[in-house]
Amino acid sequence: MHIPDAFIPIGQSVIYWIIALAFIILSLRWARKSMGEERVPLVAVLAAGVFAIQAMNVPIPWGTSGHMVGAALAAIVLGSPYAGVFVLTLVLLVQGVVFGDGGITTMGANIVNMGVVGGFVGYYGYAALQGIVRSPYAAAFAAGWASLFVSAILCAGELAVAGTFPLGFGLVSMGLYHAVIGVIEGGITAVALYLISSARPDILEHPQVVSG
Repeated sequence: MHIPDAFIPIGQSVIYWIIALAFIILSLRWARKSMGEERVPLVAVLAAGVFAIQAMNVPIPWGTSGHMVGAALAAIVLGSPYAGVFVLTLVLLVQGVVFGDGGITTMGANIVNMGVVGGFVGYYGYAALQGIVRSPYAAAFAAGWASLFVSAILCAGELAVAGTFPLGFGLVSMGLYHAVIGVIEGGITAVALYLISSARPDILEHPQVVSG
């Protein structure tokens, strides 16, 4: 899902960067208010975990790739969609600048897709589903799946607007691949939440919600 340079025209990339920067500023405000010293190790572990799961790439026709994202897990565990934006921004900066995974001009779009959409869909999807399925882990699974799938569909739409490939082709390719990969994403989100809530419920933002 990392969009390389030249896949999106500069003018469009600037728009995505502006949107991304607005959410990055909000995520930095969240970090300043909510991330005390005791939470720094958890954020570091989540960032390392997200970096690791994103390394498992599946090539998708016409130059992009399919992989897990991890924004939903970060947002749910840390109790805010802005946590997903914060963690994914850190990960994408390292990937793009150090490892050349994803473009620099298109990093704004990548942050919007994976950090903003992934974090918000994951967090609010989890909150909404808990009242329906009555299981925090089933809700985490579905929210993790949805966060990945919606991010992929948005990415396909952006590339279609950019003229990189046709909308129908992109929706089918990105949607199909990520619908399958999303099962793994959802599973990791649910299992990680279960393990954390079982071993260290005190580090969760809302442990009473997770254990309900």
